[in-house]
Amino acid sequence: MRIHVAFTPATPRGSRRGATIGTMEQVTLTAGEEPPFAAHLVTPRRGYIHHGLYVGHGRIIHYPGVIGGFHRRAVEEVSLAEFARGRPVAIRTDSNPRFDREDVVRRARSRLGENRYHIIRNNCEHFCEWCLSGVSRSRQLESLRGRLGAAAIAIMQVVATWAHRAHSQIAQRASISSF
Repeated sequence: MRIHVAFTPATPRGSRRGATIGTMEQVTLTAGEEPPFAAHLVTPRRGYIHHGLYVGHGRIIHYPGVIGGFHRRAVEEVSLAEFARGRPVAIRTDSNPRFDREDVVRRARSRLGENRYHIIRNNCEHFCEWCLSGVSRSRQLESLRGRLGAAAIAIMQVVATWAHRAHSQIAQRASISSF
């Protein structure tokens, strides 16, 4: 069954407001349901939709992103429960895979440990789209660019680059002082 929905990210308790981040065709998984091998999975987070690829046996490969504002985490394999974090998970059905399922998973595994997350150029959606089609893109960012304009994306780019450089400098200082 295919449905076309607006996926609204989680909002604070008691809040009636929520930002809808684009629309996508998806099928929501029921409790205990196993997704198809190499399925593009999505789950809501606060302010965005998180993406991952199902690699079988209850496991997902995804780019977890930035933790605590500065600490980037590498592409990793986690359980479906860890990926979901108690939120609903859906299969994204509007992706256009160019590769067969085994190759999609092989491509995802080839990037395990990669630690080059960038919210604008290399996020969880870029990762999934690249694994599926060979094209690194984020429809969320494309949609945001259309709504907010290129200037807002440019500001996000500057802030993301500044945060990355600040984190790198802090990490360098910490490693130098440990000698």
